[in-house]
Amino acid sequence: MSLSLNEIVARLGGELVGATVGAAVGEKVGVGDTAAVATATMGTTGQADGTAITDIRITHVAPLETADSGDLSFLSNPKYRAQMQRTRASAVIMSPAAFHSLAQLNSAMPFAAILTDQPYLYYARVAQWLSPLPDVIPGIHASAVVVGQVADSAEIGAHVSIGCGAQIGADVAIGANCSIGENVVIADGSRLAPNVTVYAHCVIGKRCIIHAGVVIGSDGFGFAREATGAWVKIPQIGRVVIGDEVEIGANTTIDRGALDDTIIGDGVKLDNQIQIGHNVKIGKDTAIAGCVGVAGSAVIGARCSIGGAAMIQGHLTLADEVVVTTGTLVTKSITKAGTYSGSSPFLTHGEWLRNFSHLRHLDAMADKIRALEQRLQAMEKKA
Repeated sequence: MSLSLNEIVARLGGELVGATVGAAVGEKVGVGDTAAVATATMGTTGQADGTAITDIRITHVAPLETADSGDLSFLSNPKYRAQMQRTRASAVIMSPAAFHSLAQLNSAMPFAAILTDQPYLYYARVAQWLSPLPDVIPGIHASAVVVGQVADSAEIGAHVSIGCGAQIGADVAIGANCSIGENVVIADGSRLAPNVTVYAHCVIGKRCIIHAGVVIGSDGFGFAREATGAWVKIPQIGRVVIGDEVEIGANTTIDRGALDDTIIGDGVKLDNQIQIGHNVKIGKDTAIAGCVGVAGSAVIGARCSIGGAAMIQGHLTLADEVVVTTGTLVTKSITKAGTYSGSSPFLTHGEWLRNFSHLRHLDAMADKIRALEQRLQAMEKKA
């Protein structure tokens, strides 16, 4: 599949600027003049001379360092700016500020540019068009065991098991060796990679992506203790209810609720190897990176970002739009939006940075204190 720069800009907007070879950036095509069909000499990208920039075909997205002719790259982090001098990409997505900084350097730009305030988001949209998900091929593999109801347009892979009362919606794709329990609901357009297990009564919304090895609805860690010290299992009778357009990474596990349901809101993105405890509730559009543990009955608000290996203790509440940085241990509720870091105890990010700055200089500070003490003792002797 390929898209012309004209098609890309027509769909997503932005300003299209022609390449310049041996001339200052911006000299050939004025920024903002998106209506013009500009031409540029594209020698260093392998395009034929005189090719209209709107007609340049893009077949792949690639990093600046490895991009070649026909590739679209992007610049979202200024530290990679030097790579733009060497890239062979046919076009680069960048911010207007980055473009104007190139113009101030008076350097040539051997590629076309798409100017947008959000280069990384723009790149993500283009990447989706160039690398769409595989088509769903309707049908049930001969080795599958299906007792529940399956829509005619769904694809059921080899050795899949679908239990009694389960409902599989239109255009759902279920990979090989998946186990779908009794009365499970999987709504239209969702996709399960091979070896996913969904326990009984759980619900998966529309257009979700569930990667290999995910377990949804296993028992939560619920036990009561006898006077003797022995543990008595508490039956876990809730469900896991997952909203629409959720993505769950490989080998992540989500426990069913003990009494109420474990809730994963619309648009939530979970990375690989995450543990979500029973009765946890995660708000809309929250993203959680790999190896995070969320203990039972924690409530995480909408649009939060949780860094890798962070730990959220049980029965806590995180407000909407909270950012928890990598490795942070959250031991109490967070009631205000903001960025939080640290482990014992965690603090607002700004406070943590200030304290860590002092920690780095503890040895030097100790030496200074000893020197001051010695001077003070000498002064006291003289007095």
